[in-house]
Amino acid sequence: MIRVLVVDDSAFSRRIITKILESIPDVSVIETATDGQDALKKTVKLRPDLITLDLEMPLMDGFSFLRWLTANLPTPVIVVSAQEADENVFRAMDQGAIDFVVKPTRHASIELEDIRNDLIEKVLTIPLLAMQKIKRRVENESQEFRRKFDSILPARQPLLLGIASSTGGPPAIQTILKGLPPKFPVPILIAQHMPAGFTALFAERLNKYTELKVQEAHDGQPFLQNNVYIAPGGNHLSVEKTGAKIVARIVERSADSRYSPSANILFGKIADVAEERSIGAVLTGMGDDGKLGLIKIKEKGGLGLAESEQTAIIFGMPQEAIQAGAVDYVLPIHEFAAALASLCRA
Repeated sequence: MIRVLVVDDSAFSRRIITKILESIPDVSVIETATDGQDALKKTVKLRPDLITLDLEMPLMDGFSFLRWLTANLPTPVIVVSAQEADENVFRAMDQGAIDFVVKPTRHASIELEDIRNDLIEKVLTIPLLAMQKIKRRVENESQEFRRKFDSILPARQPLLLGIASSTGGPPAIQTILKGLPPKFPVPILIAQHMPAGFTALFAERLNKYTELKVQEAHDGQPFLQNNVYIAPGGNHLSVEKTGAKIVARIVERSADSRYSPSANILFGKIADVAEERSIGAVLTGMGDDGKLGLIKIKEKGGLGLAESEQTAIIFGMPQEAIQAGAVDYVLPIHEFAAALASLCRA
């Protein structure tokens, strides 16, 4: 049984979130709280397995509560945030939240159903989480953890580098980009599972941590060196060669798409276009997205990397790729930048 504390100053949101959670087998909402102070008292008393957290609240806001929680009583937190919350969700993940969902509104029932599916999927990851890894990551945020390789990895002269991640991915991607050199000779294409409306904000935030240019990908734009392209939330990022250029293609999500944006679609197209000059990297996340695409990269002669269990918040996606035999290097997240810089050096 996953015991949940729902924290929100809106009675409507508390009611809807509680109703969604209690529709999930083996999930029980044990209490609700109206602000951070109320949540702090109930967390100490009840020790929930999961907390859903609003960020904008009176008396004590979600950020203050989250900082206390991560330092004193590490507990999985899913932020429930308004669509217009700007970069608040990414700040919250920097402080220890594991993921977020869009806050329910009083609009059409189809919107609530989308929120329901998203929340259920994320709640079901809770038994697999490693909260102490999140705490260590937050505590070590300001420290440098770049490995100095004893021997330079063999350069691959790749055309394209793809990165895939899900739960726990945004801070992991931030760590990698922060460590890469300002002149990185390979376009970086990222499939991070994220809803529509947030990937542009994610790209904007990443620009603060790297000298590379980070942007949400747009259909038809050419992929350039020193640039990072985030697959737009709710769609898939594909790759096409037109003459001498390699360009982005945005593909609408189909009704049967399990993952969005899909790493398998991205990696598969990278393999088609770049063949033996392709690299794919699978980071933290639940499920197996990226495995089939990475297998295709390997079949074309490309290179596969995966985040190690040492740092992956959820080891599902990397483990699936490793067990499929599609991975050449298994590395903790703080070694990725040095490894990629070595492999992709001009």
